Amino acid sequence: MAINQTSRAADEQLSSSQRIKRALSHGKQGRISKNTSNKVMLGVFRVAAAITTLVLVAIIAYVVINGLPHISPDFIFGWPHGVNAEGGIWPTIVSTVYVTALAMLICTPIAVLAAVYLAEYAKQGRLVGIIRYAADALASVPSIVMGLFGYALFVEAMGFGLSMFSAALALALLMLPIIMRTTEEAIRAVPRYIRWGAYGLGATKWQVVSRIVLPSAFGRIATGIVLGIGRAIGETAVVLYTMGQAINLPITPMDSGRPMTVHLYLLANDGINMNAAYGTALLLMIIILAFNLFARHLSRKSK
Repeated sequence: MAINQTSRAADEQLSSSQRIKRALSHGKQGRISKNTSNKVMLGVFRVAAAITTLVLVAIIAYVVINGLPHISPDFIFGWPHGVNAEGGIWPTIVSTVYVTALAMLICTPIAVLAAVYLAEYAKQGRLVGIIRYAADALASVPSIVMGLFGYALFVEAMGFGLSMFSAALALALLMLPIIMRTTEEAIRAVPRYIRWGAYGLGATKWQVVSRIVLPSAFGRIATGIVLGIGRAIGETAVVLYTMGQAINLPITPMDSGRPMTVHLYLLANDGINMNAAYGTALLLMIIILAFNLFARHLSRKSK
């Protein structure tokens, strides 16, 4: 017992570099030299990165080759006709932007306030751990499960029907853990000495949070919001069960609509107009890519 306590005390006195050297010296000596093993693993990493990049490029190229010839102003700004498989997709674009903006307005205040509570006010303990675990579990819920839950709760139980509001509430639940966890990490990344300087000048806790911490973390918070919006735009099952499939321009939040993802699913599933399906997929991919690039721009700007 005394020997173990002595070894622990000695370990605590070692610096981080000394601990690393000690761990490496006590490790098993491999049969392959360090340079050879490093080159092998570097090659494995490069191959994995190349495969990932090639798969992404192949998907993008396939969609662009098949969808670009069918992109035109009439296709973007026109209305569907026939069995909603011909013509343009303007109502679906409006429905997509409408429901995504509404979901963002619902989700962002709740997620940001929850993140501020976890990072600044809550005592780090079991309750905070449970909240973080619940957020991580919510982020891993399949979209179809969230769609069925939204249908049972918002459409049936609460009586909102197949509407933009029901779909926005369901999408807000999907966006919530992304924005909350990103905001919490952004707030924790703000240096402590900034808070100490504000406290030293007589600022209150809320003044420090609202005027110092949140403005300093705004870039990363905005990045999380944009990433959440990008995921909401690409969801199909959630809006399919909560918004409906009506081809119309929604005016009020209680109106139904058909987002681009549902329109693409119906066109591809029925196979009635694959050209329009490829064109819709290309526009949807461009929108999601634009949001991701905007998020990267905000992240770099904040750094």
